[in-house]
Amino acid sequence: MTHTFDFDKILGDLKANDLPNMDSWQPQLSGDIDIHIDAQGIWRHEGTEFKRLQIPKMFARILCREGDDYFLKTPVEKWRIQVADVPFYFIHLQTKETAQGVEITLVSSTQDIITINGEHGIKLSNDSLTNEPFPYVHVRGGMYGKLSRNLYYELVNMAIVDEQQQALYIDSAGQRFLLGKF
Repeated sequence: MTHTFDFDKILGDLKANDLPNMDSWQPQLSGDIDIHIDAQGIWRHEGTEFKRLQIPKMFARILCREGDDYFLKTPVEKWRIQVADVPFYFIHLQTKETAQGVEITLVSSTQDIITINGEHGIKLSNDSLTNEPFPYVHVRGGMYGKLSRNLYYELVNMAIVDEQQQALYIDSAGQRFLLGKF
């Protein structure tokens, strides 16, 4: 049986800001679809960038990871897509004071919103050529988002310097996260 990927049907089945409980969805693989998320979080179909933000925003809500593969999953379909690095790319931040201290909230290019905390921690990887740190944040279900260079520099400007550890840290939601060593 040949399956056709129906953008309009999937968009119509989703509510704008809901994250469905995909754990109960167990469809068989419908196939591969030519959707690619590049290293800056830009979604493309057949090589062409989606012009309407609504489409990648909605697809990000039905995106899941199984092993090293990424899928768009509905209750009855599961389509494999390609991801260059990680599927989310964070571009904005906001801070606010709470009873636990500062909370840093991030917004992705697909308008996913997370607060850096124990569930959404930061991890660092280094570029193999330049050895520059690349910060990532856990989003959900084993999926990570990369922080844009500008966002990373904003966090560095807010960082706490630990001369003894020769490291930079940020505090968010009562927890401390490493931003880099010097």
